[in-house]
Amino acid sequence: MNARLRLAQQPEADALLERDPLALMIGMLLDQQVPMEWAFSGPYTIARRLGRDGLDAQEIAAQDPERFAALLSEKPAVHRYPGSMAGRVQQLCRYLVEHYDGDPTALWREVSSGQELLRRLHELPGFGKQKAQIFLALQGKRMGVRPEGWREAAGAYGEQDAYRSVADITGPESLEKVRAHKQQLKRQAQK
Repeated sequence: MNARLRLAQQPEADALLERDPLALMIGMLLDQQVPMEWAFSGPYTIARRLGRDGLDAQEIAAQDPERFAALLSEKPAVHRYPGSMAGRVQQLCRYLVEHYDGDPTALWREVSSGQELLRRLHELPGFGKQKAQIFLALQGKRMGVRPEGWREAAGAYGEQDAYRSVADITGPESLEKVRAHKQQLKRQAQK
């Protein structure tokens, strides 16, 4: 099987991201202040430590917060800030339970437009506008979730043949192009 996702750069972790929408969403949430591969391998690490093949929003939401933070803090830690990110993961899962019966696919199933999906993603705890647009582009480009106007709603991240974000990574070569783009942006911001 040809993988659509190569974000963790580890076959088992990438396979989980492909088959488990919650894992992909949590990986996106973790994708801050750590290398992308570390963030997107986090859901696989969490699933293994919970003794599961996948992730369940209701189970994560119901975890004792201290126990869950300790789980993410075990070596190797799931994130540079495992305690605070454990809280954010649980907050995201509680939101999904309260608003979508714990089913992340309910966010995009039956949406009428890319703008509606962007709004729903932006309402998720930990998903600012940019993260919501990147996740929308990731869903459209790699996972086949393409409501009308999704590219426009994703902004520059929705552009075809762009190398701006995780939505554009299909392997090591495209990963390097995305990293080069981000370095260019940092240099421009420093001027």
